[in-house]
Amino acid sequence: MGGWLLLGIALPLAASAEMNSSLTELEIGRRIYQEGVLPSGAPLHGVRMAGSVVSGTEAACVNCHRRSGMGGVEGDIQVSPINGRFLFAQLGDKALATMDPRVGKRMNQAHAPYNDESLGTAIRRGINNSGREMSAVMPRYTLDEPEMKALTAYLSQLSGQWSPGVTAETIRFATVIAPDVEPERRKVLIDMMRTAFNQKNGSTVTASNPRGRRHMTSAAEFVLGTERKWELDIWELQGPPESWGGQLDELYRQQPVFALVSGVSNSTWQPVHDFCEREKVPCWFPSVDLPPVTQAFYPVYFSRGVALEAGVLARHLTDKGRQRPQRLVQIYRDDTVGRAAASALTQALAGSGIAVEDRVLSEGSSEALRNVMAGIGPKDKVMFWLRPVDMSALGNEPPPAASYFSAVLSGGEQGPFSAAWKRSARLVYPYELPDKRQTNLAYFHQWLEMRKLALVDEPLQSEVFFALNFLTDMVAEMLDNLYRDYLMERAETMISKYEGGKAEEQARARDALRPAARSMAVAQAGMDEKAQSGSRSGTTIYPRLSLGPTQRFASKGGYIVRFASPSSDALVAESGWIVP
Repeated sequence: MGGWLLLGIALPLAASAEMNSSLTELEIGRRIYQEGVLPSGAPLHGVRMAGSVVSGTEAACVNCHRRSGMGGVEGDIQVSPINGRFLFAQLGDKALATMDPRVGKRMNQAHAPYNDESLGTAIRRGINNSGREMSAVMPRYTLDEPEMKALTAYLSQLSGQWSPGVTAETIRFATVIAPDVEPERRKVLIDMMRTAFNQKNGSTVTASNPRGRRHMTSAAEFVLGTERKWELDIWELQGPPESWGGQLDELYRQQPVFALVSGVSNSTWQPVHDFCEREKVPCWFPSVDLPPVTQAFYPVYFSRGVALEAGVLARHLTDKGRQRPQRLVQIYRDDTVGRAAASALTQALAGSGIAVEDRVLSEGSSEALRNVMAGIGPKDKVMFWLRPVDMSALGNEPPPAASYFSAVLSGGEQGPFSAAWKRSARLVYPYELPDKRQTNLAYFHQWLEMRKLALVDEPLQSEVFFALNFLTDMVAEMLDNLYRDYLMERAETMISKYEGGKAEEQARARDALRPAARSMAVAQAGMDEKAQSGSRSGTTIYPRLSLGPTQRFASKGGYIVRFASPSSDALVAESGWIVP
């Protein structure tokens, strides 16, 4: 089997007599694999060659071989795929998986097909079907025949067929647009998505379209012929959020998709999040201000949005020791995002000794702002959870001595701040600082220019650009193993490696441009040569992205920044990178 199985030691044969007759064989196998629970309800036990014992969830196969059964790499150990296609397929079948990207796109090693007897020997004794002893870190155990049969049945069907939305020549995706999204942002998202899909499909070769120009995202994809055309559906929701779940169910019933890609909402995302978890559909990096924080496997986000900003500000204020304010006044709109942001900051400051007072803005007029700001003293701090439409009246009001703004909601340095407000305003800033960000996003800006797409909303557009590029590379590396669970597992393990490698690749690509072409691209993107030639640590608006098992928020911190001067949009950091 080339790799190793993380299983355990079963109870004696008598325990199987207590097997719950209401459980199917597949469910018994699933519980052994995913939960480390035997049919009797007792915990799974395993003994490694070194004598260490694992039990229960620690002994479950899923810990190393993952939900998809596709395995991965742990340190220097290659954990081979163990689903039915890889265990039992005949030699010559295209059952290949990219295992270790650090070593020249290393593939899993082919082996002779297993049968029930040889698989039992591997699991019980740690001897593979070539007669060689398997890794010492693999637990060995004495599963009885019914338990072994149940586990084999589960492995035989695990990731046994492509996920819905996949055919031999196509993969179908959808993007979701909430009804509260402004027309210009809706158009930007759709234009970005369609342009990227057309670009990808223009260089994709399939059996029915052999004349396309091949893209070389993956050499293995090129050789094996596993690339597919991408199809895009636009799912535009209507009405109140409580009706979105039903709309999504009907759209999915009419046309299943492999994953939801990007997407945008100015309010809640909870119904979309719940739909994805319910139907086991990946929700791939949507641009939302208020991602749900409930534990889930299939949705993955750039950050916690306004909830992250609340944590960053709370950490900043409480880290000041004796300088911490006695009172913080929060001013926000009485909508889903405003209430959630204010609640998150109140919770983050609980027990800090800072009194929090909430004030709700009923409308974005000067009079309304004047009313909610009444009585704010020079020692108070003020947090504004406001969008640009509400901030337009700020210029007519004298600013508080110390005020903070959500960069996510206000538009950051592009928000409608007057010179007077720039003197006192601080931004809670979950993005990379602008100078470094322009270097990281140089390739993105060039892509917009080449595709004749206007820069309208840099956070949104750069997020869509990353989501599509990361998805393109992950799907290419998956080869013919197009299983949704596998996509999410690769996102967890590959995002940091991808960011570092992609930054270097983009730097080389731009440096290879002829000097005249590079100068033109720099000028069109509004950058100078110094910034253009600077080092790149990432490819997004965020300074660093990382994920791991159970982690679903890729960027985890932010800065506190101020304006460099009342007449400038330039920003100066007042803090280091703060991770709440």
